[in-house]
Amino acid sequence: MYQLEETFYFYLLIIIPVFIIGFIFLSSWKNRIQNKYISADLLKILSPNISTFKPKIKLLFLIFFILFATLSLVNPKIGTELKTVKREGVDLVFAVDVSKSMLAEDIAPNRLEKAKRIVSEIINKLNNDRVGVIAYAASALPILPITDDYSTAKTFLQSLTTDMLSSQGTAVLESINLAKDFYDDDNQTNRVLCILSDGEDHEIQNQNITEIAKSSGITIITIGLGSVKGSPIPLKENNIVKSYKKDQNGDVVITKLNIELLKNIANSSNGIYIDGANTESVVKAIVERLKEMDKKEFESKQFVAYKDQFQWFIGFAILFLSLELIIFEKKTYWVKKLNLFNE
Repeated sequence: MYQLEETFYFYLLIIIPVFIIGFIFLSSWKNRIQNKYISADLLKILSPNISTFKPKIKLLFLIFFILFATLSLVNPKIGTELKTVKREGVDLVFAVDVSKSMLAEDIAPNRLEKAKRIVSEIINKLNNDRVGVIAYAASALPILPITDDYSTAKTFLQSLTTDMLSSQGTAVLESINLAKDFYDDDNQTNRVLCILSDGEDHEIQNQNITEIAKSSGITIITIGLGSVKGSPIPLKENNIVKSYKKDQNGDVVITKLNIELLKNIANSSNGIYIDGANTESVVKAIVERLKEMDKKEFESKQFVAYKDQFQWFIGFAILFLSLELIIFEKKTYWVKKLNLFNE
């Protein structure tokens, strides 16, 4: 098996036919001039050491020099053996709250944009880990299945808005149940769910969130976005606040960060709770947590190990260039005695 690294340099081989055509044209022109002013017999008498064969040999060596120099630039590689590479990492699914309460601006620029910024920065710090994305409000929606394509993950992440789910709410349990289907193997010890939310779930009171999170077998990291004091939910048109969301009684809705809920979810699943106010601190805490985890092998690949072979072609190129330089166009005395070229 072989591989050509820089095929663009093959265009340099165009020089070879140019040299051949130039040599033929020049030889033809010299013969015409010589035949015009002097006969062949007289030329042999006046210049007995002129060789008609050596210029062709020099041209041949020059062609070989160009050929091998070009091949060295192309850098052919030869495959030697199959190697198996084992990749280890964590399967990390991000569950981002896209309910209307995430539009609150008690954390700049707002809770949702802050969540997307945090996830993007975490992805930038990952190496061999795989990521997935879930959006949830009153229900959960799979956005991106587990992948190691970080660029695609960040593209899908930026598409998250509070309008993508018509039903509103903050169904944390929906995201946990959906996340279970994202992982390849239920026996994996490196399954992590990162929930980014304000934790304001009014439907969770009658459900045992602690037991459900514990039985999921997933390490859950929760990131709290917002303030305990709370903030109104702005309703904007063309990025201008027109009013604030109100309840059925006409009172302005104040959405607050539910730290207790998010902490309970994290603690029950051997995870951690992180305040999302400082992006740098959040990213650092999560990266350190992932390093501490048991990273299981999730992918093995075989590939051919290619070795550079350009040095051989450079050697031949130098050899033929040296031969072209040391060979003169006149006849060589000892070669003349051997009469190899019948001259």
